[in-house]
Amino acid sequence: MTSAAPGYVLTGSRDDFDPVLRLIGDAQFALIGEASHGTHEFYRIRAEITKRLIREQGFTSVAVEADWPDAYRVNRYVQGRSVDDDAEAALSGFRRFPQWMWRNADVLDFVGWLRAHNDASRPERRVGFYGLDLYALHSSIEAVLAYLRIVDPDAARRAQARYSCFDHFGADPQAYGYATSLGLGPSCEAAVVAELTDLRRAGAEYARRDGRIEPDDFFYAEQNARLVRNAERYYRAMFGDHAQSWNLRDRHMAETLEALVAFHATSRRRPEKVVVWAHNSHLGDARATEMSMRGELNLGQLVRTRHGLDAALIGFLTYGGTVTAASDWDEPAERKRVRPALPGSYEEIFREWGQGEHENRFLNLTESDPLIRRLAEPYLERAIGVIYRPETERQSHYFHARLTQQFDGILYYDTTRAVEPLERTGLWERGEVPETFPSAL
Repeated sequence: MTSAAPGYVLTGSRDDFDPVLRLIGDAQFALIGEASHGTHEFYRIRAEITKRLIREQGFTSVAVEADWPDAYRVNRYVQGRSVDDDAEAALSGFRRFPQWMWRNADVLDFVGWLRAHNDASRPERRVGFYGLDLYALHSSIEAVLAYLRIVDPDAARRAQARYSCFDHFGADPQAYGYATSLGLGPSCEAAVVAELTDLRRAGAEYARRDGRIEPDDFFYAEQNARLVRNAERYYRAMFGDHAQSWNLRDRHMAETLEALVAFHATSRRRPEKVVVWAHNSHLGDARATEMSMRGELNLGQLVRTRHGLDAALIGFLTYGGTVTAASDWDEPAERKRVRPALPGSYEEIFREWGQGEHENRFLNLTESDPLIRRLAEPYLERAIGVIYRPETERQSHYFHARLTQQFDGILYYDTTRAVEPLERTGLWERGEVPETFPSAL
């Protein structure tokens, strides 16, 4: 359905996402973002589009902004290779802040759907679920050691000795990064590089072992060892140049995505088509935003540069509503009111196009339309991560962007609500705001 304004009005029907699928077309990569890490509509709609991409357009993997070992536990579950009894148990590895990003009702529903889909599919057609991020340094160390204890106990002991370098700094890898950045402790760089090198050198031999492990377990272990190497660099960099640490993280995500594609192209002997879920700030081309002026790149830029038209970049926007977020790092989840979008923002433009009707809308930004071309001009765009500080919203959550260069398509949901964590604390429950806000007495 179209209106006088550009794009397609989203009415809640099954056909709503036909224009999205047409835009993605035959692309190998569908990068679908989110304007916050705590909005129900972003998770639910992204999952619905992903289901159709899997069923109708042959997508074979979902890669998300999550830690590799925790997501791989979900992958084992959805492929029927897990001891977990249900989807909630499979998600129980996500205990590190912010748990609600993946332990929420919408992800739970999608994981359950993906398991049912895979159960009804031939083994070679089953869809995987993978993490792209690098925060889980200690979990990945344990995964490497667990693999080596099965295939090569001597190598496991050597790896244990190398990784013991981190033992001086406790369980928090940020403590390691802080100490080494100030020269207060030894760097573990040489140890983690040596371990990754040895593991890769022995890979061919491990692959010939007698079936005690699953065929893709070496790939899982190798990616964990690579994560440890990259995480070590990331935690050392995070107390110095912000652009350097950001770029290390997004390059790691891009490397992991390319490794997934290469591995499955070999093991499945067919092209891999991947849906990527991450924040807009990772998936919208950084060259079209203030990030580029700060020397930052991102995953969307790297994928678009390498794959061109084989990558479709889709973003989300919202004008207002509620969001699940914390007030500071490692603090409890709260349900917060999202302030109405600022004047001079893309969100305000979309609200104006709805003419007060609170319309939800999809725009194919590659179409030639005078109103869409207006979005090539720089405007403010809102980004809410796991922390939301409405009292400093302009400074904390807005940046300038050129939307038509940042994304190929945009999904705008005018009024959205907070995603529901699986662990709904009293603090989150008390965050409910009356529908009459802010006039309620």
